[in-house]
Amino acid sequence: MGFLLTSGDYVAYLERTARRIAENGDYISGLDAATGDGDHWANMNLGFENLVAVGDELRAMPIDAAFRKIGMLMMSKIGGSSGILYGGGYMAASKACAGKAALDAAGLCDALEAMVKDMMNRGQAEPGMKTMIDALYPAVQRFRQGLRDGEDERAMLTAVKRAALDGAEATRDMAAVKGRASYQTNRGVGHLDPGAVTKSWQIEGLCDLLIEKTGE
Repeated sequence: MGFLLTSGDYVAYLERTARRIAENGDYISGLDAATGDGDHWANMNLGFENLVAVGDELRAMPIDAAFRKIGMLMMSKIGGSSGILYGGGYMAASKACAGKAALDAAGLCDALEAMVKDMMNRGQAEPGMKTMIDALYPAVQRFRQGLRDGEDERAMLTAVKRAALDGAEATRDMAAVKGRASYQTNRGVGHLDPGAVTKSWQIEGLCDLLIEKTGE
């Protein structure tokens, strides 16, 4: 029997991710100072702080409503383009799992797929443009492949996590197409994209939590 992701599980994941982001302010700000506007960490940290603050409210909701609430909060609390992209992405994920109180593997993949499609449409971004899409898109693709192949869930989640981390690392050699880095002489080549790094951490944290659940 496979995992079932509840709103309570998702809050636990949000809390883990919030701690990791909070503890890595200097690192993420350093990455962003090299290629971006220098505010990515502050925006993400504020956003996750606000999500953790409403954890009890989120736990009491079915997963579709929790995603909708997360989207509204991220859109209103995170500055810059990240707020719009994350907010819209979670709203799309909520629609993809409408009527569901919790998500199995297929349901979670559908939600993440809706999220990345919305983010790509809103941001006019494709894989290879040195954005957070470079972490999320390959993870979703690997997730879908694992489901099609009937892969063992623990092995699949490990591979999904690896795809996100490898995707973020691949941004080091990419030339930025959007944002401040695209105006630099080297277009950010040689530097990791901070948005891809924090997104890969989110995928990693969610997969780790689900791997633990499959072992219960």
